[in-house]
Amino acid sequence: MTGSLYEEVQHFYGRQMRHLDEGEVTEWAATFTEDGVFAANARPHPQEGRAAIEQGAREAAQRLADAGIRHRHWLGMLEVAAQPDGLVLAKTYALIVATPKGGPAAVHLSCSCEDQLVRVDGELKVRHRRVHRDDLPA
Repeated sequence: MTGSLYEEVQHFYGRQMRHLDEGEVTEWAATFTEDGVFAANARPHPQEGRAAIEQGAREAAQRLADAGIRHRHWLGMLEVAAQPDGLVLAKTYALIVATPKGGPAAVHLSCSCEDQLVRVDGELKVRHRRVHRDDLPA
């Protein structure tokens, strides 16, 4: 793994999380491959395909907007491992901070994330994401 790959992955996550937190769900979903998978221990079934991932994000963004809550995702403790076949494995911890309109910010969730990143037309995209909420069983 080179320093430039690590930095590229950091920048990728910075852009991706900013899209999500600003409610730019189409742009956020575009960071996944067309056949991307979003799996989480908080859901009985993974979301499969970019369209399903976008729809899930759109519904979540609407619920937050209706409740007057803003989320900010902070990713840290990034680990990046380039694979011989070009796949990039990335692991992070994620804290989701929730701020109600006019109220104090508080940590809402703590998670670990594992991504399989691939290049599509030279850009990193998530092929498979696994999110594990710390408050739920595996």
